[in-house]
Amino acid sequence: MKKLGALALVLPLAACVTINIYFPAAAVEKAADKIIEEVWQAKAAANGAPAAKPAPAAPQ
Repeated sequence: MKKLGALALVLPLAACVTINIYFPAAAVEKAADKIIEEVWQAKAAANGAPAAKPAPAAPQ
């Protein structure tokens, strides 16, 4: 019976463990800008027009 009581105390503590993963904001923004530029180029190529570069994002 003591084992059941100990398990009842330990289980809620183990269930409260959280793992946080942090991504560097600058790296994420750079990757997003690269993806956006690739999409613009693909759309321009599909339309037969030269790709126009979007305005660079303002630094934060």
